[in-house]
Amino acid sequence: MPHIALPEDMPGITAGFSFRPETAKPMRELAHILLHTSGTASFSSADRELIASFVSARNACHFCHTSHGAAATHLYNGDESILRSVCADFRSAPITGKLKALLAIAEQVQVDGKRVTPTLVQAARKEGASDLDIHDTVLISAAFCMYNRYVDGLDTWQPSDLASYAVMGRRMAEHGYSTDKTT
Repeated sequence: MPHIALPEDMPGITAGFSFRPETAKPMRELAHILLHTSGTASFSSADRELIASFVSARNACHFCHTSHGAAATHLYNGDESILRSVCADFRSAPITGKLKALLAIAEQVQVDGKRVTPTLVQAARKEGASDLDIHDTVLISAAFCMYNRYVDGLDTWQPSDLASYAVMGRRMAEHGYSTDKTT
């Protein structure tokens, strides 16, 4: 049961967004920029969603891990094994060296941003990560620590039905997070 009076028919972060629309707008815009509009061939929206889900899993935020994992899975053409292998052990997952290096940075940001070392950044650069890739990895990781704590700190309602997350994930993957329907 949520700690404050939130809409009972809205899951996870959407309930908090509904409660305080003026804070929801910039939070949605940030997620949209980081996850949906900044993707490139070498650091795709699928990879970005995967980092969001990975950080959320490490923070034990079921709602964000599952919904963003569903978005990543949708963007990886329905291949759920990528998400499972990354969350189990990203270092041995069947992903690029660049994504492994970015996940190593995300792993440290999730614990404490000061744990990101020049060695980790150099390793990411060696694998082809640009400064923008490194910047966005740090910001996705930091933002998801905030989003996770927002969802769990309010004790929002979270569906137990995995099919609900697949629907959310598809919608997020295809349409993003902005409330502006022109983007």
